[in-house]
Amino acid sequence: MTDYNNVSSDLLWEICRPYNAYLVKNKTGGGSQFSKDPLNLLNKHSRKHSGFVNNKAVGVQSADNGGLTLITKKTKQQNRPSASSNKVTWAGNPSGPKIYKGIVNYTAKQNYRADLRQEAVARASAVRQSQRTKKDIPEKKLRGSKAKAAAETNL
Repeated sequence: MTDYNNVSSDLLWEICRPYNAYLVKNKTGGGSQFSKDPLNLLNKHSRKHSGFVNNKAVGVQSADNGGLTLITKKTKQQNRPSASSNKVTWAGNPSGPKIYKGIVNYTAKQNYRADLRQEAVARASAVRQSQRTKKDIPEKKLRGSKAKAAAETNL
C-alpha cells in the first residue's frame, strides 16, 4: 500500500478540485459548485471546507430516532478509510444546548480546528430543526358579518 503522508493537502486539493465524487455543479445561479462530502459542514466546494482533503475534519449527520452523529476524521489512519473516522452519537432525548456543548467540548478537547466549531453547532441546529415534526396549519377563520353569512348559506 502506498503511503501518502508526504503529500500535502494543498497538492491533493489542486489535483482533486476540478473533479471528484463529491462535487455538484450547478449551471444556474452563476455556475455555483457545491459538495456532498459528509465531512463538509457548509456543503461548499472549497479548500477550507473540504473534508476529504483536510487532515482534521468534522461532520454532523442525523442519527436514528431523532439523534445526531458527530463524525471526526482521525489524522493517523488516513490510508485506511474504514478506520479513519470516529463517530459520536447523541440520542434524540437531550436538549439542544447539551448536544451543542458536547460538540464544542469534543472538538476542543481533541484539538480540532477551532474555525469549524461554530459551523458544526450551526449544522447540528439545522439538523435538529429538520427532525422536528411540523404543526398542522389551522383553518382560516371567517372575518366579518358578510363572510359568516356567506358561509352559512353555502352549508
